[in-house]
Amino acid sequence: MYDFAAEPGNNELTVNEGEIITITNPDVGGGWLEGRNIKGERGLVPTDYVEILPSDGKDQFSCGNSVADQAFLDSLSASTAQASSSAASNNHQVGSGNDPWSAWSASKSGNWESSEGWGAQPEGAGAQRNTNTPNNWDTAFGHPQAYQGPATGDDDDWDEDWDGPKSSSYFKDSESADAGGSQRGNSRASSSSMKIPLNKFPGFAKPGTEQYLLAKQLAKPKEKIPIIVGDYGPMWVYPTSTFDCVVADPRKGSKMYGLKSYIEYQLTPTNTNRSVNHRYKHFDWLYERLLVKFGSAIPIPSLPDKQVTGRFEEEFIKMRMERLQAWMTRMCRHPVISESEVFQQFLNFRDEKEWKTGKRKAEKDELAGVMIFSTMEPEAPDLDLVEIEQKCEAVGKFTKAMDDGVKELLTVGQEHWKRCTGPLPKEYQKIGKALQSLATVFSSSGYQGETDLNDAITEAGKTYEEIASLVAEQPKKDLHFLMECNHEYKGFLGCFPDIIGTHKGAIEKVKESDKLVATSKITPQDKQNMVKRVSTMSYALQAEMNHFHSNRIYDYNSVIRLYLEQQVQFYETIAEKLRQALSRFPVM
Repeated sequence: MYDFAAEPGNNELTVNEGEIITITNPDVGGGWLEGRNIKGERGLVPTDYVEILPSDGKDQFSCGNSVADQAFLDSLSASTAQASSSAASNNHQVGSGNDPWSAWSASKSGNWESSEGWGAQPEGAGAQRNTNTPNNWDTAFGHPQAYQGPATGDDDDWDEDWDGPKSSSYFKDSESADAGGSQRGNSRASSSSMKIPLNKFPGFAKPGTEQYLLAKQLAKPKEKIPIIVGDYGPMWVYPTSTFDCVVADPRKGSKMYGLKSYIEYQLTPTNTNRSVNHRYKHFDWLYERLLVKFGSAIPIPSLPDKQVTGRFEEEFIKMRMERLQAWMTRMCRHPVISESEVFQQFLNFRDEKEWKTGKRKAEKDELAGVMIFSTMEPEAPDLDLVEIEQKCEAVGKFTKAMDDGVKELLTVGQEHWKRCTGPLPKEYQKIGKALQSLATVFSSSGYQGETDLNDAITEAGKTYEEIASLVAEQPKKDLHFLMECNHEYKGFLGCFPDIIGTHKGAIEKVKESDKLVATSKITPQDKQNMVKRVSTMSYALQAEMNHFHSNRIYDYNSVIRLYLEQQVQFYETIAEKLRQALSRFPVM
């Protein structure tokens, strides 16, 4: 169904869209199958890149997908088709089919078009995921001082080897993505343009907020998430000591007797200094668990995109590690996420048995989805419904406005990056070459009194060539960090439509409660419980927004200061070079 370029030396088979291949092994493992082309060449191909041709009305192979998995993929395919249709009708612009705000704001005028400049991927509660193999990568299986993670023979069905067919988050790929979904975007093989269907996970089996609001009696959970009222309103309780997690030392490993390769990263929490190793798929698992458990109350930003080709290139590994580091730092800074059992287990497991036990426990956690609010205990009086609704509207208005501002800055930054790395350096180079050519012409005159001038003009031309190089390199020193910060916040903000939708749904249920009482469908006590629980939800939303604002102020103060400092240094360097060039000219 799609072009796939094989990685050299990785036992893969290059295939082209529309090409017919014979499947010799439908389930090699890890999302791969083995196929043979018409030339007789054999190799591995991603399972989701091929479509089994029907034989007598039935598929010859299932490609390793269960009936449930196939239904899930079919639902994604339908969602993608709808998104593609929307994109086409909007002249290939990112329209409401991909905009996480569109459903939330359908009643408002205008469409908010997404400026997917820095990474070109729709962000949302489940949307985010961001050229030869370098010989110097250590092919060891890992670090002797750190636990290596689950054994390669792990029988868990989530343990796939392939970092699925997602497009790269690299800036250089953004043009194709802006054109309506990158390379393999509009297909069921690429789910980066879709939200993770939360009903696929435990805790989201029941629709809406009724599961929480109408529960006769909430169980007393062992885990408690207190909410206190501070100087700026409701807030989470922050731990007495904080920590970060250093993501470093990427190493190339292999499994399946060397048929498949992967990159794993060393994670070292600063509070324990004890390292564990994780691959990207482990981060992906953690992301999904956090999304399932906390996604109704807390925005869980995306991971960097998955990628098939070029995933062992040094530049890609460096970029992915940088973004994984940013993601882990975000999680460590959140007082609820960082203290959660699933996050702590991810960082502190000691052996394979402990990892599997913790993993399965997390996957069976019933305090997920809207039920996470049952663990929250505000130390404040209940709010009335009018105030609750006002608070919700205020959050929605601000996050939507910030989403627009962040996307605008990403678009402008992308255009500036392209200009600085393309046309602008070329203009400086042209000026430099033109000046040097002029000096060469002057030198051919044979006139004895112009040597100093010609030398000065030549040096001025070289100076402009040096400036061209400075201009081309500068975005990596300042704009890069500003864009990365905006990209992170774009991910955060893309989560809020779902969160706000959950809160609005709860508010509407409370508004309907009088009718339900009148028809004896619920008791007056049930209604009182509903008001109390929606008040708890409101306190949680306000606590999360206070955390969001404090981080936003710190982050943007830091990154814009860095940008301006680097810009000052950049222009001072250029000014000094121009002064040196000027000093070479004779004074007449």
